[in-house]
Parts: sequence; structure tokens; C-alpha cells
Amino acid sequence: MEFRRLTEEEIEIPLFSQFDRYQKVTKCWRKLEGKWEIQDIAFIEQWAEADYQILVDCLKNTCKQGGAVFAGFENNVLKAFASVENGFFGNQYKYMDLSSIHVSSDLRAGGIGRSLFMLAAEWAGEMGADKLYISAHSAVESQAFYKAMGCVEAKEYDEKHVEAEPCDCQLEYEIKKK
Repeated sequence: MEFRRLTEEEIEIPLFSQFDRYQKVTKCWRKLEGKWEIQDIAFIEQWAEADYQILVDCLKNTCKQGGAVFAGFENNVLKAFASVENGFFGNQYKYMDLSSIHVSSDLRAGGIGRSLFMLAAEWAGEMGADKLYISAHSAVESQAFYKAMGCVEAKEYDEKHVEAEPCDCQLEYEIKKK
């Protein structure tokens, strides 16, 4: 797997032609009365062409605004990507937003997500961030990944993220400085 930062010009629909954002979800985390619990919530997540166009627009905007988009390629085919938005937020301006991280369904659980996550965290640290903020899918599998990466519930919630995705888990990752 080759990892590298993408340019705005590279981010076009054909880049994602062999990327499969499929996930069968059966259980999700929900916070009820201040306590986290797993609930039986089942659905299939499968991106359609319109979803990829929204993704392309968002990732291009990330680049335009000075953020970073990292990608993993297998045999020159995009199989994973992560994005970090430029700019700090939070009461003490410690957070940078890990706005996306996805691995194609055919290559999950092989360490690719871990490598991308660490690239994103390293870049954010170099930019001066103390923490990554992640508004993360609440699926049990997704949350297990973030926990394995060392993420914990965010000490402060970003209201824009909560409003946009009320079922997401709001997480943070403390960046280890070199």
C-alpha cells in the first residue's frame, strides 16, 4: 500500500471508481440519559454516485481551505482516504477536524485505516493541533476502530457536528508531539 497526500486536481469521481463504501451495520452505540449503550440498529451503508460527487466536492474544498487529504493506493488504485480540515476550534483552539476516514470494504481490518489515521494525526500535530476531533459513525465496528486508535469521548462537543450528525459519537484523539 502506498500512502500520499492528494492535490485538489487529483480529486475527481474516476479516482473512486474502485472504492467500495459498503458497510452492513447491525449494532450502534447510543447515549441515553448520559450513559452509552449498544442498541440493535440495522442498516446498509452503500454510497451511490451522488454521494461520491458530494465527497469529491467536500474533499476539494478541504484542499482549497488548506486542509489535507491523504490516500492509500494499492496497485495505483485508491482504496482508502482521510481528510483533516484546516483551522482550530474548541474553547482553547486545540482541535482540528478529522472530517473523514474510509477504507474500501474489500481491504478493511488490515491496518490501512490505522496508517491513514496516524498520517492525519501527524499532519495536524505539525500544524499545531493538540487533538483531532472526530464526529464518528456510531456503528460498533467503527467505534472499535477509534477506541483501538486511542480515541475517547470528546471533552467538549462541537455543536455544528452534533447538529449535522446527531447519532454520531463525538470523539477526540490526543496528538503525541515529537
